[in-house]
Amino acid sequence: MKETDNKKVWTRKEIIHEVLEYSKVIIFAVAFSFLLNKTLITNAQVTSGSMENTVMTGSRVFVNRQAYLFQDPQRGDIISFYYPDDGETEYMKRIVGLPGETIEGRDGAVYIDGVMLEEPYIREVSYEDFGPYEIPEDAYFMVGDNRTNSWDSRYWLNKFLHREAIIGKAEFEYYPEIKSFH
Repeated sequence: MKETDNKKVWTRKEIIHEVLEYSKVIIFAVAFSFLLNKTLITNAQVTSGSMENTVMTGSRVFVNRQAYLFQDPQRGDIISFYYPDDGETEYMKRIVGLPGETIEGRDGAVYIDGVMLEEPYIREVSYEDFGPYEIPEDAYFMVGDNRTNSWDSRYWLNKFLHREAIIGKAEFEYYPEIKSFH
């Protein structure tokens, strides 16, 4: 860099060097973000009211892609997954039925192997009966918390969500408010 009348004048070589240095930082940041999004966490935007009042329409949620690396999904977990009927659309629902169980809905309640499931997160029950269904091994029965406004396992062509379709566990909402799901 030359100084002319107390002004710094950049040489062509210095400008190219600076541009390359900034480019390296930007490329590294983009690559790091991409890698983070594909392996550790992902951002999900909730586009329907099927999980209200737990997760509101328009909310943004961090999903942990590694949550089930060393443990199995549990009943009550809210997860992000690929819709079984097309394998592409991302959904967010609650795991209600586990592999090997028999699930049934009757008289506004869900029964697992004949025992009524306690669901304190439900705002309004649905009186539409379903099942009984035997959940295959390595599969789950998914239901939205807003039972009267949820397209879920009760209505899907492929009733069960297989484990390989799970993207990850919803850990917390960060927009419009911060809220943990545990």
